[in-house]
Formats: sequence, C-alpha cells, structure tokens
Amino acid sequence: MLDLGFHIEGVWTMPYSHPENIEWVKEVLLKLNPKTITDVGPGAGKYGSLIKEVLPESHTTCVEIWAPYVERFNLGEIYDSVVISDARIYQNWNCDLVILGDVLEHMSEEEALSLWHKISQIAKYALIAIPIIHYPQGASEGNPFEAHVDDHWTHERVIAAFPQITEQQVFGITGSYLANFSPNVIAQ
Repeated sequence: MLDLGFHIEGVWTMPYSHPENIEWVKEVLLKLNPKTITDVGPGAGKYGSLIKEVLPESHTTCVEIWAPYVERFNLGEIYDSVVISDARIYQNWNCDLVILGDVLEHMSEEEALSLWHKISQIAKYALIAIPIIHYPQGASEGNPFEAHVDDHWTHERVIAAFPQITEQQVFGITGSYLANFSPNVIAQ
C-alpha cells in the first residue's frame, strides 16, 4: 500500500504531499516508462514509492537537502541512490525524468528558473507538482527547508514561467505538469 501522507485538519503537512495528483502521475510514469529517474526533495518518498510500484525496473535517485529525512523515512529502501544535496547546486541531472514534486515553492522564482534551466539541458523530461493556490507553510519538524519561499504560484504563472510543458492537470490544490526537454537535451 502506498503511503500518501499525513493529514491534519484539512491540510497535508510536510514532508508529505497532497495525494490528489497520484493517479495522473502514475499514468505519466507508465506512458514515459523512464529508465532513470531523479526525485528532488523526496520528503517521505511518495514518488519513489509510486515508482517502485509501477516501474520497479527503473533506477531511482533522490536528492534530499535535509539529511535527517534519509533515515527517518528509510529513503535508502525506497530509492536506489540517495544524494544529500541542495538541488540548486546539484550537478548530476543525467537522467530520463526529474521529478520536482512540491519543491519549487521552497525557493525563489529566480532559483526555480535557474534549476529548471539546468535540468532542461540534460534530462529528457521533468514532472512538476506545485500548489497553485496561496499555500503558506513554515519550517516543519526542525527542517527550515520546509518553509515555502514563494507561496503564490498559480496555474497561469507556472505555464508562463516553465517552458516546454506539454501536459498538465489542475487539481484543487496542486497543479501537475510534464515538460518535454528532448529537443534541448545534450547527447551524452
């Protein structure tokens, strides 16, 4: 059974993500069938667990900024490789798919765009999940990186900010987006 998160009084708390997009993400994963996947900011490992369920042969890497989550959520059991790093400085984006699940709101728009540019030069695809309503959040469980730096994303703003989006699904809280970088990808 896939653990979808922790719910308190109508709010999905971090390091968990709202589960409303899970079926859409599953369909995207099955359609793309990526062999290598990097999950940025996995938190409790929602996307890694989903990948294990639907694409068990894919090689998964997670890039987690908050080292205590690795042990707390057994990320080494969920992912094939665990990297403790800030995605904004991480360099090894050589994979088929990068998942930015509930991550971009934890940085400034300028930082998010810079990260997007780096990923677009190497990865084939990126999947974004982001709150598209005003969704303020502070530090959680001692983790200062859980705070939302930019909590005013909207569907229109996401579409304008992140080019190459080819598919999208808007839910009540979350917008989910797939970008195809294939024309930009540098041959390895």
